[in-house]
Amino acid sequence: MPAHELADQVGACSVFALWFALVVRARPALRRPRQRGLWLTVLAAATAITLFQPRITGPLTDAGLDVHTIALTRNLIGVLSAGLVLLFMVGSTRARRLRLSVLVGLAATMGALLLLDRLQTDHLREASPSLQGPADPASAYWLLLVVAHLAGDAVALVVCWRYSLRTADRDLVWSLRLFAVGSVLAFVFWCGYLWHLCGATPALLPYLSLIIGVHGLVRAASLLVPTATALARTWTALRVTWQLWPLWRDLVAAVPHVALATPRRTRLREVLRPRSPLALQAHRQTIETYDALLDLQQYVQPGAYEEAHRHARRAGVRADRLAAAALAGALGQARRAKLVGTPPSVCRPLPGVVHGSPETLLGIARLWPSMTDALACPSAARRR
Repeated sequence: MPAHELADQVGACSVFALWFALVVRARPALRRPRQRGLWLTVLAAATAITLFQPRITGPLTDAGLDVHTIALTRNLIGVLSAGLVLLFMVGSTRARRLRLSVLVGLAATMGALLLLDRLQTDHLREASPSLQGPADPASAYWLLLVVAHLAGDAVALVVCWRYSLRTADRDLVWSLRLFAVGSVLAFVFWCGYLWHLCGATPALLPYLSLIIGVHGLVRAASLLVPTATALARTWTALRVTWQLWPLWRDLVAAVPHVALATPRRTRLREVLRPRSPLALQAHRQTIETYDALLDLQQYVQPGAYEEAHRHARRAGVRADRLAAAALAGALGQARRAKLVGTPPSVCRPLPGVVHGSPETLLGIARLWPSMTDALACPSAARRR
């Protein structure tokens, strides 16, 4: 695939990803001052990258907008984005003078760009000038534009990386590091663009477009880190709720006093109509399953674990699942013993069950359907 076609496709994907991230994170970000600066920074970057895409500029020019006006707007928004990056970085220092200096510098830079743009002749507006020639308003315009971006990206890279090493918040660490990676890509883009302005071959431009497109994807990713983490937690809670449900339902039926609420008829209803948030539901089911397991240890028969282990091995259970299968078999026998009225005896702790580990309980739940009836229930004579 030619470089320019790949750059166009990546650019279109980056524009979609940026605006998607902005819409998804708008409500939570605007409510929190710490995230608001990052959101506004990505908003300015998204607008600038959008106006950089031929698929966007084409319809705008067809609608009557001048190419120069679009380019000037894009460049001013790009400088605004660089300034917002600096404000976002210095915002954590709470240094009012530093923030004021950045604001004054940002306003001065944008004012200078507007002034230099007005001073350019029509001929100089038609194409990017070479910076190797004599000084003129066009050369100063592009040099100021590039330096503003390089300064903002360099500061963002250093500050983001340093703060990512100091914080223990994993979401913040990933957001800052992805933002730093985006700053590296933007820095490379503007270095390459400066090289292009100095008279380099135009063949460099498609690769620069590709770099700025990837930069947009990384910026979107930095904004979506909290959303991705929340989705991962929800998926984990959903998986735990779904997989643990048969074991939880059967154990709670035998030890009903450990449950806050009786299980629904099917686990599909339990997932689709949870009586609490999924994370809390999964946590509650884990605790209640473990509490029921502790209670049923009074009904574990002598040698039940070893017998269930041998049964599972003969049944062809994988070696890494034999322990879970043995626990499921011994626990299934204990459950049925309690249900038929067997009196409790000395508590026989089951091996490998430590502090209600979700991994252990899920391992038992996977083997529960096949092992719950593996061992015979104690005889009536023995119960008497």
